[in-house]
Amino acid sequence: MLKTRSAGILLHPTSLPSPFGIGDMGKDAYNFIDFLHASGQKYWQILPLEPIGAGNSPYASYSAFAKNILLISPEKLVEKGLLSSQDIEEKPAFDDRRVLYDNVISYKDKLFKKAFANYNLLDKAELLNFNLFCHDNSFWLDDYSLYISIKEYYVELRKNSSIDYEKTYNNLKDTYNKELIDEFYYEGAWFTWPEELRSRMPKALDKTRVELEDKILYHKFLQFIFFEQWNSLRSYANKKDVLIIGDIPIFVSLDSVDVWSKPDLFDLASNGLPREVAGVPPDYFSTEGQLWGNPLYNWGSHQKTDFNWWRMRLKYILNYVDLARIDHFRGLESFWSIPIESKTAKSGKWRKAPGYKFFDAFLKDYQELPIIAEDLGILTDEVHALRDTFDLAGMAILQFAFENNNKNPYLPHNCKQNTVLYTGTHDNNTSLGWYSESNPTVKDYVRSYINNNDDDMAWKFIRLAYSSVCNTVIIPIQDLQQLGAEARMNIPGLPKGNWEWRYTRDMLDPSMIDGLNYLRKLYNR
Repeated sequence: MLKTRSAGILLHPTSLPSPFGIGDMGKDAYNFIDFLHASGQKYWQILPLEPIGAGNSPYASYSAFAKNILLISPEKLVEKGLLSSQDIEEKPAFDDRRVLYDNVISYKDKLFKKAFANYNLLDKAELLNFNLFCHDNSFWLDDYSLYISIKEYYVELRKNSSIDYEKTYNNLKDTYNKELIDEFYYEGAWFTWPEELRSRMPKALDKTRVELEDKILYHKFLQFIFFEQWNSLRSYANKKDVLIIGDIPIFVSLDSVDVWSKPDLFDLASNGLPREVAGVPPDYFSTEGQLWGNPLYNWGSHQKTDFNWWRMRLKYILNYVDLARIDHFRGLESFWSIPIESKTAKSGKWRKAPGYKFFDAFLKDYQELPIIAEDLGILTDEVHALRDTFDLAGMAILQFAFENNNKNPYLPHNCKQNTVLYTGTHDNNTSLGWYSESNPTVKDYVRSYINNNDDDMAWKFIRLAYSSVCNTVIIPIQDLQQLGAEARMNIPGLPKGNWEWRYTRDMLDPSMIDGLNYLRKLYNR
Protein backbone atom coordinates (compact mmCIF):
# COMPACT_ATOMS: atom_id res chain seq x y z
CA MET A 1 0.00 0.00 0.00
CA LEU A 2 1.31 3.46 -0.97
CA LYS A 3 4.26 1.77 -2.71
CA THR A 4 2.98 2.18 -6.28
CA ARG A 5 2.41 5.41 -8.19
CA SER A 6 -1.18 6.42 -7.55
CA ALA A 7 -3.44 9.39 -6.86
CA GLY A 8 -6.51 10.41 -4.92
CA ILE A 9 -8.79 13.24 -3.82
CA LEU A 10 -9.13 14.93 -0.43
CA LEU A 11 -12.77 15.64 0.43
CA HIS A 12 -14.51 15.45 3.78
CA PRO A 13 -18.06 14.02 3.54
CA THR A 14 -19.56 17.16 5.12
CA SER A 15 -18.57 19.02 1.90
CA LEU A 16 -20.62 16.78 -0.38
CA PRO A 17 -23.80 18.12 -2.01
CA SER A 18 -27.02 17.22 -0.19
CA PRO A 19 -30.46 18.82 0.18
CA PHE A 20 -30.18 18.52 3.99
CA GLY A 21 -27.67 21.25 4.81
CA ILE A 22 -24.58 19.07 5.14
CA GLY A 23 -22.93 16.37 3.07
CA ASP A 24 -24.04 12.89 4.06
CA MET A 25 -23.86 9.22 3.09
CA GLY A 26 -26.63 9.48 0.51
CA LYS A 27 -26.55 9.34 -3.28
CA ASP A 28 -24.06 12.18 -3.75
CA ALA A 29 -21.45 10.23 -1.79
CA TYR A 30 -21.96 7.30 -4.17
CA ASN A 31 -21.78 9.67 -7.15
CA PHE A 32 -18.47 10.99 -5.85
CA ILE A 33 -17.10 7.44 -5.66
CA ASP A 34 -18.22 6.92 -9.27
CA PHE A 35 -16.29 10.08 -10.15
CA LEU A 36 -13.16 8.74 -8.43
CA HIS A 37 -13.46 5.43 -10.25
CA ALA A 38 -14.03 7.06 -13.65
CA SER A 39 -10.97 9.30 -13.20
CA GLY A 40 -8.72 6.43 -12.11
CA GLN A 41 -8.28 7.67 -8.55
CA LYS A 42 -7.16 5.04 -6.05
CA TYR A 43 -7.80 7.00 -2.85
CA TRP A 44 -10.53 9.02 -1.19
CA GLN A 45 -9.01 10.84 1.77
CA ILE A 46 -11.33 12.17 4.49
CA LEU A 47 -10.98 14.03 7.78
CA PRO A 48 -11.88 12.42 11.13
CA LEU A 49 -15.39 10.93 11.21
CA GLU A 50 -15.74 11.40 14.96
CA PRO A 51 -18.41 13.76 16.40
CA ILE A 52 -17.55 17.44 15.95
CA GLY A 53 -16.51 19.46 18.97
CA ALA A 54 -15.55 23.06 19.70
CA GLY A 55 -15.81 25.27 16.63
CA ASN A 56 -17.46 22.36 14.75
CA SER A 57 -14.02 20.82 14.36
CA PRO A 58 -13.66 17.10 13.59
CA TYR A 59 -10.31 17.33 15.42
CA ALA A 60 -11.95 18.33 18.72
CA SER A 61 -14.25 15.39 19.24
CA TYR A 62 -15.73 14.22 22.52
CA SER A 63 -15.10 10.59 21.59
CA ALA A 64 -12.23 8.71 19.96
CA PHE A 65 -14.58 5.91 18.86
CA ALA A 66 -18.09 7.28 18.20
CA LYS A 67 -18.98 8.80 14.84
CA ASN A 68 -20.59 11.98 13.55
CA ILE A 69 -24.32 11.28 13.26
CA LEU A 70 -24.84 14.46 11.18
CA LEU A 71 -23.49 12.41 8.26
CA ILE A 72 -26.46 10.03 8.42
CA SER A 73 -28.52 10.28 5.22
CA PRO A 74 -32.24 11.02 5.76
CA GLU A 75 -32.96 9.49 2.35
CA LYS A 76 -31.41 6.22 3.50
CA LEU A 77 -33.63 6.33 6.58
CA VAL A 78 -36.63 6.57 4.25
CA GLU A 79 -35.35 3.57 2.28
CA LYS A 80 -35.07 1.68 5.54
CA GLY A 81 -38.67 2.49 6.47
CA LEU A 82 -37.73 4.54 9.54
CA LEU A 83 -38.95 7.79 7.98
CA SER A 84 -41.57 8.55 5.35
CA SER A 85 -40.89 10.59 2.23
CA GLN A 86 -43.19 13.26 3.70
CA ASP A 87 -40.95 13.49 6.77
CA ILE A 88 -38.03 14.81 4.71
CA GLU A 89 -39.93 16.98 2.23
CA GLU A 90 -40.32 20.00 4.52
CA LYS A 91 -36.95 21.44 5.48
CA PRO A 92 -35.32 24.84 6.03
CA ALA A 93 -33.79 26.76 3.15
CA PHE A 94 -30.27 25.48 3.74
CA ASP A 95 -27.18 27.14 2.25
CA ASP A 96 -25.89 24.78 -0.42
CA ARG A 97 -22.34 26.26 -0.21
CA ARG A 98 -21.88 26.37 3.57
CA VAL A 99 -22.76 24.08 6.47
CA LEU A 100 -24.79 26.09 8.98
CA TYR A 101 -24.28 23.68 11.85
CA ASP A 102 -26.89 25.00 14.30
CA ASN A 103 -29.62 24.74 11.66
CA VAL A 104 -28.49 21.28 10.56
CA ILE A 105 -28.30 19.96 14.12
CA SER A 106 -31.78 21.26 14.95
CA TYR A 107 -33.31 19.81 11.77
CA LYS A 108 -31.62 16.43 11.90
CA ASP A 109 -32.31 15.96 15.60
CA LYS A 110 -36.04 16.06 14.86
CA LEU A 111 -35.67 13.58 12.00
CA PHE A 112 -33.55 11.22 14.06
CA LYS A 113 -36.04 11.22 16.91
CA LYS A 114 -38.81 10.35 14.45
CA ALA A 115 -36.68 7.54 13.08
CA PHE A 116 -35.96 6.25 16.58
CA ALA A 117 -39.67 6.32 17.41
CA ASN A 118 -40.08 3.85 14.53
CA TYR A 119 -37.24 1.66 15.76
CA ASN A 120 -39.70 -1.18 16.47
CA LEU A 121 -40.49 -1.30 12.73
CA LEU A 122 -37.12 -2.91 12.08
CA ASP A 123 -37.51 -6.53 11.14
CA LYS A 124 -36.14 -9.29 13.37
CA ALA A 125 -32.91 -9.59 11.43
CA GLU A 126 -32.25 -5.84 11.76
CA LEU A 127 -33.03 -5.89 15.48
CA LEU A 128 -30.62 -8.78 15.86
CA ASN A 129 -27.96 -6.81 13.98
CA PHE A 130 -28.56 -3.86 16.30
CA ASN A 131 -28.18 -6.05 19.39
CA LEU A 132 -25.00 -7.58 17.96
CA PHE A 133 -23.64 -4.11 17.21
CA CYS A 134 -24.27 -3.03 20.81
CA HIS A 135 -22.61 -6.17 22.14
CA ASP A 136 -19.57 -6.06 19.86
CA ASN A 137 -18.98 -2.35 20.49
CA SER A 138 -19.77 -2.30 24.19
CA PHE A 139 -16.12 -1.53 25.03
CA TRP A 140 -16.74 2.08 23.89
CA LEU A 141 -20.47 2.34 23.16
CA ASP A 142 -21.71 1.82 26.72
CA ASP A 143 -19.62 4.64 28.17
CA TYR A 144 -20.20 6.88 25.16
CA SER A 145 -24.00 6.57 25.14
CA LEU A 146 -24.12 7.19 28.90
CA TYR A 147 -21.74 10.13 28.68
CA ILE A 148 -23.51 11.90 25.81
CA SER A 149 -26.91 11.33 27.48
CA ILE A 150 -25.73 12.93 30.72
CA LYS A 151 -24.07 15.76 28.79
CA GLU A 152 -27.27 16.50 26.85
CA TYR A 153 -29.32 16.33 30.06
CA TYR A 154 -27.23 19.08 31.63
CA VAL A 155 -27.13 21.20 28.47
CA GLU A 156 -30.93 21.19 28.43
CA LEU A 157 -31.24 21.75 32.18
CA ARG A 158 -28.89 24.74 32.15
CA LYS A 159 -30.41 26.68 29.28
CA ASN A 160 -32.57 28.81 31.58
CA SER A 161 -31.42 27.92 35.08
CA SER A 162 -29.31 30.53 36.83
CA ILE A 163 -30.04 28.82 40.14
CA ASP A 164 -28.27 25.68 38.99
CA TYR A 165 -25.31 27.78 37.84
CA GLU A 166 -24.87 29.27 41.31
CA LYS A 167 -25.13 25.85 42.92
CA THR A 168 -22.68 24.32 40.49
CA TYR A 169 -20.27 27.24 40.80
CA ASN A 170 -20.30 27.06 44.61
CA ASN A 171 -19.60 23.33 44.44
CA LEU A 172 -16.75 23.71 41.96
CA LYS A 173 -15.10 27.05 42.79
CA ASP A 174 -12.53 25.47 45.12
CA THR A 175 -11.55 22.97 42.42
CA TYR A 176 -11.72 24.92 39.14
CA ASN A 177 -11.32 28.58 38.27
CA LYS A 178 -14.36 30.64 37.28
CA GLU A 179 -13.12 31.12 33.72
CA LEU A 180 -13.11 27.36 33.14
CA ILE A 181 -16.52 26.87 34.75
CA ASP A 182 -18.01 29.67 32.64
CA GLU A 183 -16.51 28.23 29.44
CA PHE A 184 -17.82 24.71 29.90
CA TYR A 185 -20.92 25.06 32.12
CA TYR A 186 -23.45 25.45 29.30
CA GLU A 187 -21.67 22.77 27.25
CA GLY A 188 -22.49 20.20 29.94
CA ALA A 189 -18.85 19.14 30.28
CA TRP A 190 -18.30 16.16 32.59
CA PHE A 191 -16.26 18.16 35.12
CA THR A 192 -19.29 20.43 35.74
CA TRP A 193 -21.48 17.47 36.75
CA PRO A 194 -22.25 16.53 40.36
CA GLU A 195 -19.32 14.88 42.14
CA GLU A 196 -20.83 11.39 42.11
CA LEU A 197 -21.04 11.49 38.30
CA ARG A 198 -17.72 13.25 37.79
CA SER A 199 -16.03 10.52 39.83
CA ARG A 200 -18.08 7.71 38.26
CA MET A 201 -19.45 6.37 41.54
CA PRO A 202 -21.10 3.02 40.64
CA LYS A 203 -24.42 3.62 42.41
CA ALA A 204 -24.83 7.04 40.80
CA LEU A 205 -24.03 5.63 37.35
CA ASP A 206 -26.49 2.76 37.80
CA LYS A 207 -29.22 5.18 38.88
CA THR A 208 -28.50 7.46 35.93
CA ARG A 209 -28.60 4.55 33.46
CA VAL A 210 -32.13 3.80 34.60
CA GLU A 211 -33.24 7.44 34.50
CA LEU A 212 -31.77 8.05 31.04
CA GLU A 213 -32.48 4.61 29.58
CA ASP A 214 -34.32 5.90 26.50
CA LYS A 215 -31.67 8.53 25.73
CA ILE A 216 -28.92 5.94 26.03
CA LEU A 217 -30.71 3.56 23.66
CA TYR A 218 -31.31 6.46 21.25
CA HIS A 219 -27.59 7.22 20.99
CA LYS A 220 -26.72 3.56 20.53
CA PHE A 221 -29.31 3.40 17.76
CA LEU A 222 -27.83 6.40 15.92
CA GLN A 223 -24.33 4.95 16.08
CA PHE A 224 -25.71 1.68 14.67
CA ILE A 225 -27.36 3.58 11.80
CA PHE A 226 -24.17 5.52 11.09
CA PHE A 227 -22.04 2.40 10.83
CA GLU A 228 -24.63 0.60 8.72
CA GLN A 229 -24.67 3.46 6.20
CA TRP A 230 -20.89 3.94 6.29
CA ASN A 231 -20.11 0.24 5.85
CA SER A 232 -22.36 0.16 2.79
CA LEU A 233 -20.61 3.23 1.35
CA ARG A 234 -17.13 1.88 2.01
CA SER A 235 -18.04 -1.48 0.48
CA TYR A 236 -19.22 0.34 -2.65
CA ALA A 237 -15.95 2.29 -2.78
CA ASN A 238 -13.85 -0.86 -2.49
CA LYS A 239 -15.87 -2.55 -5.25
CA LYS A 240 -15.02 0.46 -7.41
CA ASP A 241 -11.31 -0.02 -6.58
CA VAL A 242 -11.27 3.04 -4.34
CA LEU A 243 -9.58 2.86 -0.93
CA ILE A 244 -10.47 5.26 1.89
CA ILE A 245 -7.79 7.08 3.87
CA GLY A 246 -9.04 8.00 7.33
CA ASP A 247 -7.60 10.43 9.86
CA ILE A 248 -6.63 9.90 13.52
CA PRO A 249 -6.41 13.04 15.67
CA ILE A 250 -3.49 12.45 18.01
CA PHE A 251 -5.26 14.04 21.01
CA VAL A 252 -8.77 13.96 22.46
CA SER A 253 -10.73 16.81 24.02
CA LEU A 254 -10.79 17.54 27.72
CA ASP A 255 -14.60 17.38 27.54
CA SER A 256 -14.64 13.83 26.21
CA VAL A 257 -15.87 10.43 27.25
CA ASP A 258 -12.28 9.17 26.95
CA VAL A 259 -10.95 11.48 29.68
CA TRP A 260 -14.04 10.94 31.84
CA SER A 261 -14.04 7.14 31.61
CA LYS A 262 -10.26 6.49 31.51
CA PRO A 263 -8.57 9.31 33.45
CA ASP A 264 -5.56 7.12 34.25
CA LEU A 265 -4.52 7.28 30.58
CA PHE A 266 -4.12 11.08 30.73
CA ASP A 267 -1.75 13.38 32.60
CA LEU A 268 -4.24 14.90 35.03
CA ALA A 269 -4.07 16.61 38.40
CA SER A 270 -6.15 15.49 41.41
CA ASN A 271 -9.05 17.71 40.30
CA GLY A 272 -9.28 15.84 36.99
CA LEU A 273 -7.89 18.70 34.89
CA PRO A 274 -4.63 18.58 32.92
CA ARG A 275 -1.46 19.88 34.52
CA GLU A 276 -0.27 20.86 31.05
CA VAL A 277 -1.99 20.87 27.67
CA ALA A 278 -1.15 20.26 24.01
CA GLY A 279 -0.27 22.67 21.24
CA VAL A 280 2.59 23.65 18.97
CA PRO A 281 5.20 26.41 19.17
CA PRO A 282 5.22 29.38 16.78
CA ASP A 283 5.38 28.17 13.17
CA TYR A 284 4.24 28.77 9.60
CA PHE A 285 0.60 29.02 10.68
CA SER A 286 0.90 31.20 13.78
CA THR A 287 3.50 33.54 15.29
CA GLU A 288 1.98 32.86 18.72
CA GLY A 289 1.99 29.11 18.25
CA GLN A 290 -1.21 27.15 18.69
CA LEU A 291 -2.71 26.49 22.12
CA TRP A 292 -4.98 23.49 21.53
CA GLY A 293 -5.81 22.81 25.17
CA ASN A 294 -6.08 19.00 24.82
CA PRO A 295 -5.00 16.82 27.75
CA LEU A 296 -1.64 15.12 27.30
CA TYR A 297 -1.23 11.37 27.64
CA ASN A 298 0.11 9.61 30.70
CA TRP A 299 2.48 7.55 28.60
CA GLY A 300 3.60 5.51 31.60
CA SER A 301 0.07 4.14 32.00
CA HIS A 302 -0.15 3.36 28.29
CA GLN A 303 3.14 1.45 28.37
CA LYS A 304 1.96 -0.67 31.32
CA THR A 305 -0.96 -1.91 29.18
CA ASP A 306 1.23 -2.40 26.08
CA PHE A 307 -0.61 0.58 24.54
CA ASN A 308 -3.89 -1.36 24.56
CA TRP A 309 -6.15 1.72 24.20
CA TRP A 310 -4.21 2.97 21.19
CA ARG A 311 -4.08 -0.49 19.61
CA MET A 312 -7.83 -0.84 20.02
CA ARG A 313 -8.28 2.62 18.53
CA LEU A 314 -6.24 1.82 15.42
CA LYS A 315 -7.93 -1.56 14.95
CA TYR A 316 -11.31 0.09 15.26
CA ILE A 317 -10.52 2.82 12.75
CA LEU A 318 -9.25 0.23 10.29
CA ASN A 319 -12.62 -1.49 10.50
CA TYR A 320 -14.11 1.38 8.52
CA VAL A 321 -11.21 2.81 6.47
CA ASP A 322 -8.39 1.14 4.55
CA LEU A 323 -5.47 3.11 5.95
CA ALA A 324 -5.10 6.08 8.25
CA ARG A 325 -3.17 9.32 8.59
CA ILE A 326 -1.95 10.06 12.13
CA ASP A 327 -2.34 13.77 12.68
CA HIS A 328 0.62 15.55 14.36
CA PHE A 329 2.89 12.51 14.07
CA ARG A 330 5.78 14.37 15.64
CA GLY A 331 3.88 14.32 18.96
CA LEU A 332 4.64 10.60 19.18
CA GLU A 333 8.38 11.36 19.31
CA SER A 334 8.16 14.55 21.39
CA PHE A 335 5.28 16.90 22.16
CA TRP A 336 4.87 20.55 23.06
CA SER A 337 3.66 20.77 26.65
CA ILE A 338 2.08 24.06 27.77
CA PRO A 339 1.20 24.98 31.39
CA ILE A 340 -2.59 24.97 31.74
CA GLU A 341 -2.63 28.56 33.00
CA SER A 342 -0.82 29.88 29.89
CA LYS A 343 -2.64 32.19 27.49
CA THR A 344 -0.46 31.35 24.47
CA ALA A 345 1.63 28.40 23.31
CA LYS A 346 4.92 30.31 23.59
CA SER A 347 5.59 29.18 27.16
CA GLY A 348 5.59 25.46 26.31
CA LYS A 349 8.46 23.00 26.29
CA TRP A 350 9.27 19.77 24.46
CA ARG A 351 8.72 16.50 26.28
CA LYS A 352 9.61 13.03 25.04
CA ALA A 353 7.03 10.46 23.92
CA PRO A 354 7.67 6.69 23.64
CA GLY A 355 7.55 6.61 19.84
CA TYR A 356 9.54 3.42 19.22
CA LYS A 357 7.73 1.40 21.89
CA PHE A 358 4.44 2.83 20.61
CA PHE A 359 4.91 1.58 17.05
CA ASP A 360 6.54 -1.69 18.18
CA ALA A 361 3.25 -2.44 19.92
CA PHE A 362 1.35 -1.92 16.64
CA LEU A 363 3.67 -4.38 14.88
CA LYS A 364 2.21 -7.10 17.10
CA ASP A 365 -1.04 -6.58 15.19
CA TYR A 366 0.21 -5.70 11.67
CA GLN A 367 3.11 -6.88 9.54
CA GLU A 368 3.06 -3.55 7.71
CA LEU A 369 1.65 -0.47 9.37
CA PRO A 370 -1.21 1.03 7.30
CA ILE A 371 -0.32 4.54 8.46
CA ILE A 372 0.58 7.89 6.90
CA ALA A 373 2.67 10.08 9.18
CA GLU A 374 1.64 13.74 9.17
CA ASP A 375 5.21 14.95 9.54
CA LEU A 376 4.84 18.58 8.50
CA GLY A 377 6.47 21.57 10.11
CA ILE A 378 9.92 22.10 11.58
CA LEU A 379 11.06 18.60 12.47
CA THR A 380 14.10 17.07 14.12
CA ASP A 381 16.28 14.23 12.90
CA GLU A 382 14.72 12.11 15.66
CA VAL A 383 11.24 12.52 14.15
CA HIS A 384 12.50 11.56 10.69
CA ALA A 385 14.30 8.55 12.15
CA LEU A 386 11.13 7.35 13.88
CA ARG A 387 9.15 7.65 10.65
CA ASP A 388 11.79 5.88 8.58
CA THR A 389 12.44 3.08 11.08
CA PHE A 390 8.84 1.94 10.66
CA ASP A 391 8.80 2.66 6.92
CA LEU A 392 5.90 5.09 7.23
CA ALA A 393 4.94 7.32 4.33
CA GLY A 394 5.45 10.97 5.20
CA MET A 395 3.75 14.06 3.77
CA ALA A 396 4.79 17.00 1.62
CA ILE A 397 2.85 20.17 0.73
CA LEU A 398 3.51 21.80 -2.63
CA GLN A 399 2.47 25.22 -1.31
CA PHE A 400 5.40 25.06 1.15
CA ALA A 401 7.94 24.39 -1.60
CA PHE A 402 8.63 27.90 -2.90
CA GLU A 403 9.48 29.89 0.21
CA ASN A 404 13.22 29.24 0.47
CA ASN A 405 15.48 27.91 -2.28
CA ASN A 406 16.06 25.00 -4.66
CA LYS A 407 16.97 22.75 -1.73
CA ASN A 408 13.50 23.03 -0.21
CA PRO A 409 12.46 19.44 0.67
CA TYR A 410 8.93 19.96 -0.65
CA LEU A 411 10.02 20.82 -4.19
CA PRO A 412 9.12 17.89 -6.46
CA HIS A 413 12.75 17.22 -7.42
CA ASN A 414 13.69 16.92 -3.72
CA CYS A 415 10.77 14.84 -2.50
CA LYS A 416 11.19 11.21 -1.45
CA GLN A 417 9.32 8.35 -3.07
CA ASN A 418 7.69 7.16 0.15
CA THR A 419 5.79 10.42 0.48
CA VAL A 420 2.20 11.52 0.00
CA LEU A 421 2.36 14.83 -1.87
CA TYR A 422 -0.52 17.30 -1.54
CA THR A 423 -1.00 20.57 -3.35
CA GLY A 424 -2.51 21.62 0.01
CA THR A 425 -4.51 20.12 2.86
CA HIS A 426 -7.58 21.12 4.86
CA ASP A 427 -5.34 23.49 6.89
CA ASN A 428 -4.07 25.33 3.81
CA ASN A 429 -5.55 27.87 1.48
CA THR A 430 -6.61 26.51 -1.90
CA SER A 431 -3.77 26.53 -4.43
CA LEU A 432 -5.38 29.38 -6.36
CA GLY A 433 -5.98 31.32 -3.13
CA TRP A 434 -2.40 30.68 -1.99
CA TYR A 435 -0.91 31.82 -5.29
CA SER A 436 -3.09 34.92 -5.44
CA GLU A 437 -1.94 35.97 -1.97
CA SER A 438 1.77 35.10 -2.43
CA ASN A 439 4.40 37.81 -2.75
CA PRO A 440 5.94 38.63 -6.14
CA THR A 441 9.18 36.77 -5.38
CA VAL A 442 7.32 33.53 -4.67
CA LYS A 443 5.18 33.98 -7.79
CA ASP A 444 8.29 34.50 -9.90
CA TYR A 445 9.84 31.34 -8.50
CA VAL A 446 6.67 29.35 -9.23
CA ARG A 447 6.53 30.59 -12.83
CA SER A 448 10.23 29.84 -13.33
CA TYR A 449 9.86 26.38 -11.84
CA ILE A 450 6.96 25.39 -14.07
CA ASN A 451 8.45 27.31 -17.01
CA ASN A 452 5.04 28.77 -17.80
CA ASN A 453 2.69 31.64 -17.07
CA ASP A 454 0.16 31.72 -14.26
CA ASP A 455 -3.01 30.89 -16.20
CA ASP A 456 -4.96 27.91 -14.75
CA MET A 457 -2.50 27.81 -11.85
CA ALA A 458 -4.53 25.29 -9.82
CA TRP A 459 -4.29 22.67 -12.57
CA LYS A 460 -0.63 23.48 -13.15
CA PHE A 461 -0.05 22.67 -9.50
CA ILE A 462 -1.93 19.40 -9.96
CA ARG A 463 0.22 18.57 -12.97
CA LEU A 464 3.38 19.41 -11.01
CA ALA A 465 2.31 17.11 -8.18
CA TYR A 466 1.49 14.27 -10.57
CA SER A 467 4.91 14.62 -12.24
CA SER A 468 6.80 14.28 -8.94
CA VAL A 469 8.72 11.24 -7.75
CA CYS A 470 6.27 10.77 -4.84
CA ASN A 471 4.45 7.45 -4.89
CA THR A 472 1.15 9.02 -3.88
CA VAL A 473 -0.49 12.32 -4.79
CA ILE A 474 -3.63 13.64 -3.08
CA ILE A 475 -5.43 16.71 -4.46
CA PRO A 476 -8.05 18.68 -2.50
CA ILE A 477 -11.21 18.82 -4.60
CA GLN A 478 -11.19 22.63 -4.40
CA ASP A 479 -8.08 22.64 -6.61
CA LEU A 480 -9.81 20.50 -9.25
CA GLN A 481 -12.58 23.08 -9.23
CA GLN A 482 -10.07 25.97 -9.44
CA LEU A 483 -11.56 27.71 -6.42
CA GLY A 484 -10.06 30.59 -4.50
CA ALA A 485 -9.69 31.41 -0.82
CA GLU A 486 -13.47 31.47 -0.36
CA ALA A 487 -13.41 27.66 -0.53
CA ARG A 488 -10.84 27.16 2.22
CA MET A 489 -11.84 24.48 4.74
CA ASN A 490 -9.93 25.60 7.83
CA ILE A 491 -7.76 28.46 9.08
CA PRO A 492 -5.73 27.11 12.05
CA GLY A 493 -6.19 29.21 15.16
CA LEU A 494 -9.48 30.74 13.98
CA PRO A 495 -12.15 29.64 16.50
CA LYS A 496 -15.21 30.12 14.28
CA GLY A 497 -16.24 29.85 10.65
CA ASN A 498 -14.22 26.77 9.73
CA TRP A 499 -15.28 23.34 8.40
CA GLU A 500 -18.26 24.83 6.54
CA TRP A 501 -17.32 24.70 2.84
CA ARG A 502 -19.46 22.61 0.46
CA TYR A 503 -19.62 22.17 -3.29
CA THR A 504 -22.73 21.86 -5.46
CA ARG A 505 -23.48 19.09 -7.94
CA ASP A 506 -22.74 21.18 -10.99
CA MET A 507 -19.20 21.82 -9.73
CA LEU A 508 -18.15 18.19 -10.24
CA ASP A 509 -17.58 18.77 -13.94
CA PRO A 510 -17.13 15.70 -16.20
CA SER A 511 -14.19 17.45 -17.89
CA MET A 512 -12.25 16.89 -14.67
CA ILE A 513 -12.41 13.13 -15.33
CA ASP A 514 -10.67 13.63 -18.68
CA GLY A 515 -8.08 15.93 -17.14
CA LEU A 516 -7.22 13.58 -14.29
CA ASN A 517 -7.05 10.57 -16.58
CA TYR A 518 -4.75 12.43 -18.97
CA LEU A 519 -2.33 13.36 -16.17
CA ARG A 520 -2.59 9.94 -14.54
CA LYS A 521 -1.60 8.15 -17.74
CA LEU A 522 1.04 10.72 -18.66
CA TYR A 523 2.81 10.29 -15.32
CA ASN A 524 2.08 6.57 -14.80
CA ARG A 525 -0.27 6.85 -11.86
